[in-house]
Amino acid sequence: MAVNAPTFEAGKDTQIGNKPGTVGHPLPGVAVRVVDPATLAPLPSNTEGLLLVKGSNSMLGYLKQPERTAEVFRDGWYITGDIALVDDEGFVKITDRLSRFSKIAGEMVPHLKVEEAILDVLPEGQCAVTGVPDEQRGERLVALYVHPDITPAEVWRRLNESSLPRLWIPKRDNIYQTGDLPQLGTGKLDLRAVKERAQAVAGQASACRGRATA
Repeated sequence: MAVNAPTFEAGKDTQIGNKPGTVGHPLPGVAVRVVDPATLAPLPSNTEGLLLVKGSNSMLGYLKQPERTAEVFRDGWYITGDIALVDDEGFVKITDRLSRFSKIAGEMVPHLKVEEAILDVLPEGQCAVTGVPDEQRGERLVALYVHPDITPAEVWRRLNESSLPRLWIPKRDNIYQTGDLPQLGTGKLDLRAVKERAQAVAGQASACRGRATA
């Protein structure tokens, strides 16, 4: 899709071909567009959004799966699932994955930013934030963290004292202390297993609250 190439110099003329921290310029014949993840409206340069690509290198679709194909194409543009920006010089910088966002009350909330705020509360701790279905807001955040000495109530209190927008702060009942976080063989978080665990503990908690009020 994109590549960092050697810088071209010819006499007094120079064309920068690479930039650290980016994946480079789009390849010849490849067009890129950054759009709002919720509305798919185009965004200006240097603005993070959902990365779309178009070109002869794109796949035609999933074999015998028209519904799945329709999910990843809009007007010929392939939805990569990457969060990225294109700077003023046309370099593409990938910053996150759409799967690491939750759409809450119409706003896209980045899990990574919430995790960073929680880690500020947890000295030498670990955490993971994911989204689970919510009937009223579409999704709600669930935070799992590893730290034996800090309670969920304390994490919630400290988050409310931080600069995070209120919408980005998980509810007190959706912050859970755990003994470990699921990991892949590479040592990275197993995000699918994190979501499954979050759905399980959130479901159990809801069931317990339901019995308590019955």
